[in-house]
Amino acid sequence: MSMAGNLRKVGNLRKVGGLRKVARVAQFVRKHSRVDLSHPARSPLGSAVVKCVTYRKGVRQEDGRDLVEEVERVRKSGDGFVWLGLHEPTEEEFAGIAELFDLHPLAVEDAVHAHQRPKVERYDETLFSVFKTVCYVEHAELTATSEVVDTGEIMVFVGKEFVITVRHGRHGSLGPLREELESAPEQLAKGPAAVLHALADHVVDDYLVVTDAVQADIDQVEMDVFSKDGERTDPGRIYQLKRELLELKRAVVPLGRPLQTLSTQPMQAIAPEIQAYFRDVDDHLKRVTEQIASFDELLNSILQAHLAQVTVAQNEDMRKITAWAAVIAVPTMVCGVYGMNFDHMPELHWKYGYGVVIGVIVTTCCALYRGFRRNGWL
Repeated sequence: MSMAGNLRKVGNLRKVGGLRKVARVAQFVRKHSRVDLSHPARSPLGSAVVKCVTYRKGVRQEDGRDLVEEVERVRKSGDGFVWLGLHEPTEEEFAGIAELFDLHPLAVEDAVHAHQRPKVERYDETLFSVFKTVCYVEHAELTATSEVVDTGEIMVFVGKEFVITVRHGRHGSLGPLREELESAPEQLAKGPAAVLHALADHVVDDYLVVTDAVQADIDQVEMDVFSKDGERTDPGRIYQLKRELLELKRAVVPLGRPLQTLSTQPMQAIAPEIQAYFRDVDDHLKRVTEQIASFDELLNSILQAHLAQVTVAQNEDMRKITAWAAVIAVPTMVCGVYGMNFDHMPELHWKYGYGVVIGVIVTTCCALYRGFRRNGWL
């Protein structure tokens, strides 16, 4: 569909109004049994729904209520908000939710298909944010094929009366974060923007944990490279760390501009008092960015040092080979001369000729060996 077609579609949705949207979704839901949305396998809006909770004045309300009824109640009362959590929903599973909350089609497409850069976009009164999540992959020993960093995504829709989180990836569960926020009702009472800040802070804190773990791997590789047999270290381990560090960099660095937007630009969905908290998150992100840049430089230095060690070791081997070749050249030359079988050669028929030649060979070889040894070639 063209951009004009998308705009006409959005315009038609606005003309219909929120009540008609709620009515249509309610009709869809009534075809199914009224069940608890907190159970993903029994969700009438799709198995991707992980949790659906309503909060009023920062206090969690009773679970098990219908989503459409909760949204209607929150919109009529103007008090509280709904937090809906999903994990890798399909287009069919997300269609009813998108219509219920009047989500922009372009933002819905990004949330369903994922693989987005960190960003913040405004669609009327709805704020759409994308965060890259990272997780450190534990390993007994770092190898040239070890996975160090695993990435995922969290998409967040923030409106006046709702927060929708869409998670992609094998990690990044928001259950502990939800429990932490519920233990601080005064923070949840500030509305959906407080949840968005907590999500951003949670993601950046994970960045700090991962960078500390990656630093331990870099320190181990550095110790191995500068050990006694450092030239035998597998360079594939260093390249693997650089690849994993690049993946971490792609997740962390692009988040800088969205956080600056959230902390500085006026937004209807975010109160000025919440923006001050985003500035603190931005400071933490800058620290992570600086760490990643220093890790990249350090790995470059380690790699160059390793290559220099390999070059030195090769030169050392070549010197030893050259020295031994020089020592062996003396008996080879003498024996080659006397192996020509001429009738008239010096000392050929002398009684002590053989012993003298052998003595000269041994003396010369010993002198060469001692000289090379003194100069560090052997």
